Amino acid sequence: MADWNAGQYLKFEDERTRPSVDLLRRVPLSDPQHCVDLGCGPGNSTELLIRRFQAAQIRGLDNSPGMLAKARERLPGLTFEEADIATWQPKERFDLIFANAVLQWIPDHPGLLSRLVSFLRNGGFLAVQMPNNLNEPSHRLMEQIAHEGPWATKLTSASAAKEKIGSFEDYYAWLQHAGCTVDIWQTTYVHPLDGADAIVEWFRSTGLKPYLDPLSPEEQAQYLGRYKEEIARAYPAQADGKVLLRFPRLFFVAQRLR
Repeated sequence: MADWNAGQYLKFEDERTRPSVDLLRRVPLSDPQHCVDLGCGPGNSTELLIRRFQAAQIRGLDNSPGMLAKARERLPGLTFEEADIATWQPKERFDLIFANAVLQWIPDHPGLLSRLVSFLRNGGFLAVQMPNNLNEPSHRLMEQIAHEGPWATKLTSASAAKEKIGSFEDYYAWLQHAGCTVDIWQTTYVHPLDGADAIVEWFRSTGLKPYLDPLSPEEQAQYLGRYKEEIARAYPAQADGKVLLRFPRLFFVAQRLR
């Protein structure tokens, strides 16, 4: 995919940061030494780690130069590393690996989680949040329009860019097998937004990217036009003119015991 647009992503910074806040609240650490923020993006989640763990050594990791540039501007002096989580091999071990809204882009979750747990110190925590909204209208419509339009052949693999999220039982079993205790839950956030345009803008920086990146500018405009029409039908305006974007997210906090 093309590089991530940090400015587009931050249009909804408050809404996107809320899950990071909720995830961090469930991490029972008091004085960690080494923490890493996987998929740190523009640094909004990394900043939460700094505020809570002021004495810790904290670094951010992302594969997007654009996101990392924004993170370094936001948090000068902190270490940010460009790397692919799927192949990342750190030399040190961590008290906390924090991964907010990133692992859904990486395949083979059983193998991935086992590998990430191996990077923890005994007693360390892996804290993860992933969007679990592939069955919501926002995402079903992306796929529908991809199949129906003249761009269908260009978008045959677009849906494969995002890993299908497993069940509670899947993640519980995978993490137990990796030697962890597991705290797992799901929250559905409901975001009042300013009409169908706002929903389109929200997903342009995330879920829509695999569908838009292969298209020409003209095709992108046509695709987005169709998507907006269908979104307006799927998310009717409320009495105050807002539309309600349902956004389920899956969370877990796993502690390595061996």
